Amino acid sequence: MTPLTHARPEIHHSHRDVTGGWLRPATFGVMDGLVSNFALVTGIIGGGGTGSAVLLAGFAGLVAGACSMATGEYTSVSSQTELMRAEIAVERREIERNPEEEIRELTLTYEAKGLRPELAAEVARELHSRPEVAWRVHVREELGVDPDDLPSPWTAAASSFVAFAVGALIPILPFLLGATSIVPTLILTAVMLATTGGLVARLTARPIWFGGGRQLLLGALSAAVTYGIGLLVGVTIS
Repeated sequence: MTPLTHARPEIHHSHRDVTGGWLRPATFGVMDGLVSNFALVTGIIGGGGTGSAVLLAGFAGLVAGACSMATGEYTSVSSQTELMRAEIAVERREIERNPEEEIRELTLTYEAKGLRPELAAEVARELHSRPEVAWRVHVREELGVDPDDLPSPWTAAASSFVAFAVGALIPILPFLLGATSIVPTLILTAVMLATTGGLVARLTARPIWFGGGRQLLLGALSAAVTYGIGLLVGVTIS
């Protein structure tokens, strides 16, 4: 008889990378850049600003917003990662100091997942026979994070900076090309809001029309509010 061989299981599907730390800041950056600079531009125009004033305010908003987004993302993700590493260190120390308690804890975890008590205890002891495997398993089970794939603050910061700058450039692009009214900005920004909202919806398996329509509505509301405020302030000052 031919001896049995242990073949690797065949994988019939694949998953997208959802833990790289770039999708959320990039998505948020583009949307924030589009909406905030669009609202800023409409507010300046509502207050009676000229094309040069719109460009100056738009570029200032682009640079300030991109730097703010990058700084915020870096600080946020760094703090989160540092906290995770601190908790991982706590878990590793506990495994060294109280191995039997940690084995029992892991046994109970596997029992709760449906394993028989005897099998759960056997699996827990087998995993604890390899310390480098044991602490990683505990971290995944107890903290719900992958210790080998923690988010990068530099990736989050760079993604946010570039994405915000790209999004914030859209509302002022028509004025850079010589536009003298807000109409081209309204059309271009509306198209980009709907497009980016639809692309995000596509990535998250939501209907494209839902994502695009939602983002378009939120952007329009933000611009309407700042335009109204700019109009009131402009009338008051004049």
